[in-house]
Amino acid sequence: MKRAIARLSPWSLAGHTLNYIFLGIMSLFTLYPFLYEIAASFSSSRAITAGEVFFWPVEFNTEAYKRLFEDGQLLHAMGNTVIVTAVGTLLNMVMTVLAAYPLSRKRLVGRGPLLMFITFTMIYISGIIPNFILIKSLGLMDSYFALWMPALISTYNMFVMKSFMEGLPDEIEESASIDGAGNWLILVRIMLPLCKPILAALSLFYAVSWWNSYFNVMLYITSADLQTLMLKLYQMIKQVDQSLLNSGGGSEGASSVMLTPEGIKAASVVIAITPVLCVYPFLQKHFVKGVLIGSVKG
Repeated sequence: MKRAIARLSPWSLAGHTLNYIFLGIMSLFTLYPFLYEIAASFSSSRAITAGEVFFWPVEFNTEAYKRLFEDGQLLHAMGNTVIVTAVGTLLNMVMTVLAAYPLSRKRLVGRGPLLMFITFTMIYISGIIPNFILIKSLGLMDSYFALWMPALISTYNMFVMKSFMEGLPDEIEESASIDGAGNWLILVRIMLPLCKPILAALSLFYAVSWWNSYFNVMLYITSADLQTLMLKLYQMIKQVDQSLLNSGGGSEGASSVMLTPEGIKAASVVIAITPVLCVYPFLQKHFVKGVLIGSVKG
């Protein structure tokens, strides 16, 4: 490393230094909002309202987290979200792989019309009301199938997977076919191990989408026992707003100083994003490689 730096001209060294400084500053701008939310979630409402919170908590307290977790509903909603995310991601990946593999093979009969038909679904969207009527007519209301069934596959992600598979050498599949392997064996034993980077990337895309799902849950889930994390957090924030409004600034309002919406919202952000941040480091290597290769091949 030192030898490489020594071989750089003064202008090149200055350019590299400026690049690192610029990237460092941009990283701080990107990281600051999350650091602020963490600090605000552990700060008093007085400090947040006065604008005293920046990088570190001021008047440290955990009242916002106690309020969110006190009745156990948030933990139950988080468990529901884990179920929705795990099953939804698994279904998404199965359907994506089963669609992308045959469409990536040029020998597929009717491949061109099928691709045109699938592309059409990216342009034409039926709308919220027809989808709601369809889900209700199928008897899927107030069940997780109302969330999973309409979102079994993402056309865009399927095309990314298809492009990745098209970039794999045809000789690998031909060699397996000569040895007597069928399509299912080739897919499971040969193609999928080679597709680990794109599988990790798309799994993360799907999982984050399911984890953050809110609107469809609000439309189709009416039972409180089936509500997911994002909807429950929204309801808790509304409860704090309503309780402060009803208190009218009286004694109850004075006792709720530590529970203003700003602190609750900051704690909600931290709770919602922490699981994703815990999972991402384990998938980062495959995620970056999968996104880069899947976006340029094909």
